[in-house]
Amino acid sequence: MSATLDKAAAENFPVAPVFLPRAWRDGLTAVYGYARLVDDIGDGDLAPGGHDAVLLGLDPAAVDDRPAMLDALEADLHRVFGGTDGPPRHPLLQALRPVVRAHDLTPEPFLGLIEANRQDQRVTRYETYADLVGYCELSANPVGRLVLSLTGTSTPERVRRSDAVCTALQIVEHIQDVAEDLGRDRIYLPAEDMRRFHVTEAELAAPSAGASVRSLIAFETERARELLKEGTPLVGSVHGRLRLLLAGFVGGGRAALRAVTAAGFDVLPGPPKPTKSGLLREVAAVLRTAPRKG
Repeated sequence: MSATLDKAAAENFPVAPVFLPRAWRDGLTAVYGYARLVDDIGDGDLAPGGHDAVLLGLDPAAVDDRPAMLDALEADLHRVFGGTDGPPRHPLLQALRPVVRAHDLTPEPFLGLIEANRQDQRVTRYETYADLVGYCELSANPVGRLVLSLTGTSTPERVRRSDAVCTALQIVEHIQDVAEDLGRDRIYLPAEDMRRFHVTEAELAAPSAGASVRSLIAFETERARELLKEGTPLVGSVHGRLRLLLAGFVGGGRAALRAVTAAGFDVLPGPPKPTKSGLLREVAAVLRTAPRKG
C-alpha cells in the first residue's frame, strides 16, 4: 500500500498537500491510492510476488492477468459501495470506503478509471484527437470530478472546466512519456497528427527526436496549453485553500509544458521534468491571473 502511495511524489501536480484540511487530505490520498492501484494493474507495474492478486481473492499467478485483475478490482469496488459479499478486501479500497460514505460519492468516476485501463488492454493506438479525448474522459476527468465532490464544490460549470484541466494534464503526461509508452506498445499521439507531421512509429523509437517529431510534439504541447487555459477559470471560481490546490494542478501542467518546450520538444531521451522553482513560478502565475468569480 505504501509503495503505491509513494508514487504521488512523481506526479506533475501535488496530490494532497499539507496546507489542506485533514479531511480533504485523507480523501484525496484515498482517491489517489485507488487511482494509482488501477493504473498499476493496467500497466503491469504491481509489486512482484502476487500479493495484490491474493488481496483481491485471486491466485498469486493472476497478478500478470491484467483483465482478470481489473475484474477482481471492480468486484472489490462494489464492496466499497455496499456489495453483499462483505467489506472490501484490498487495503487501498478499505481506506476508500469511509471517504465514499462521508462524501456520498458515486461509483461512476471510479468505474471510469477501471474502464480506461481495460481500454488500454485493447487499444494501443488512437486514430483521432477526438478518440484520445474520449479516452481521457475515462482515464483523467473522473479524478477532477472527485476532487470537486470531495470538497463540496461541484457545479456543472466547474465540472466542465475541471474536465478541460484533467484532459490537458493527461495529454501532458502522454507528451512526456512518448518513449515509455512506446515501450509498452502504446502510442497516445493521434495517428492523424502523426501523418500530418510525417512522423512514423520508427521515428518515435529513436534515441532523440528529429525535426518532424519535434514539430508534432510542439503541436500537441500547444493543444494541451490551450486546454489548460480553458480550464484555468476553475481556479478563480473557488476560494481559500482549494484555490491553491487547483492552482497547483494547473501550474503543474503549465510547468511540465514549459519543461517540454525548454527541451526543444525532444521528449524521446526521457520525460522533461519541471524544476521545483519552475513549478512554484507557474502556480504563482496562475493565482495572479485566474479570474475571480463568485
